[in-house]
Amino acid sequence: MIQSGLSAQMGELFMAWFNGWGVYGALIATYLLTLILTELVTNNAAAALAFPFGYSLALSYGVDPMPFIMAVLFGASASFISPYGYQTNLLVYSVGNYQLMDYLRIGLPLSVVYSALVLGLIPLFFPF
Repeated sequence: MIQSGLSAQMGELFMAWFNGWGVYGALIATYLLTLILTELVTNNAAAALAFPFGYSLALSYGVDPMPFIMAVLFGASASFISPYGYQTNLLVYSVGNYQLMDYLRIGLPLSVVYSALVLGLIPLFFPF
């Protein structure tokens, strides 16, 4: 994605969307993109797809890429809303006779709390 220029184009697109939000808005966008990807595919694939985007976005703002890398890492580990993003969730999905609404009912509040903590603490431990 970096060599083809796709991540740079995606970075410019997200910079246009989050224009007034600054670097912190770009961090949130990186985290949310990774979070959405990890609910649809495995966490390794989500991190592999989102890393070039976060890295390019950090470079385009001229800041340290470490907070963006951490947003990708934490976002890829936040598969609480669906059973499809993580192997253990998928394993207990059929064995425990869970429904998709069970994951939404428990996972959505957990994901909101986790995301608020992650997005609040990343800039403290890894400043821009």
